[in-house]
Amino acid sequence: MASLLSKKINTVLVTGASSGIGLQLAKDYLALGWHVIACGRDATKLDLLAQTELIGATCLSFDVTDRLQVQQTASELGDMLSSSECLLDVVILNAGSCEYIDDAKHFDDQLFERVIHTNLIAMGYCLGAFLPLMPKSAQLALMSSSAIYLPFPRAEAYGASKAGVKYLAASLSLDLAQDNIGVSVICPGFVATPLTAKNDFAMPMQIDVHEASLAIRVGIERGDAEIHFPKRFTYLLKLMSFLPAFVWQKMIQRDSQAQALKGTKR
Repeated sequence: MASLLSKKINTVLVTGASSGIGLQLAKDYLALGWHVIACGRDATKLDLLAQTELIGATCLSFDVTDRLQVQQTASELGDMLSSSECLLDVVILNAGSCEYIDDAKHFDDQLFERVIHTNLIAMGYCLGAFLPLMPKSAQLALMSSSAIYLPFPRAEAYGASKAGVKYLAASLSLDLAQDNIGVSVICPGFVATPLTAKNDFAMPMQIDVHEASLAIRVGIERGDAEIHFPKRFTYLLKLMSFLPAFVWQKMIQRDSQAQALKGTKR
């Protein structure tokens, strides 16, 4: 990773930087000597992190789901960047949430709206606010999920939101090419974070945030269009997606039933 330091890219903005993958990214970029703009919703937590784990970072508190807050933050950030002669070279839109539809027959439309708003609509707010601050040759990375490769039970809201992010990144990569702004979509498997700790099912091939951060940073440096990891897991999902639908559907349903049965025996 030494080559990261040799590049002119030296300012990175990370949303969702108060925990999980976002926090680890902010810490790792700081360790590499970058100017880090760590963004999160919880001002108290960000203040604490600024005094402990994110010493030297610029911490900005705002709610990505609130368009006015995002716009106001971007305006203030634009003034700050201009006065310090910094460039917003890397933007990682990592903030997101995960909720599951437990009863599809009685579809929870409010849950669906919440997840789509947080994971997709709010990303649009951030793009509208931060893209104008990015110079030519900058890198943009959007957080999706390996869940986009195959449909999973209960993931109607989460999967739909992340599939939308995947398409958004692909389309942006075409339209931003004229500005020489690279676009990456990030598709992680299971990563041990406070968010995944809430899952009540097995998470095969789970990795820690250090591995996730490294994969993301290397992928951004290379300008990869798709950053997916851990490879042994994501390639397995991609391979399964080529099977006839009835094959992988039966496999997933069988696994889901086994998980449900295991849960009843506890």
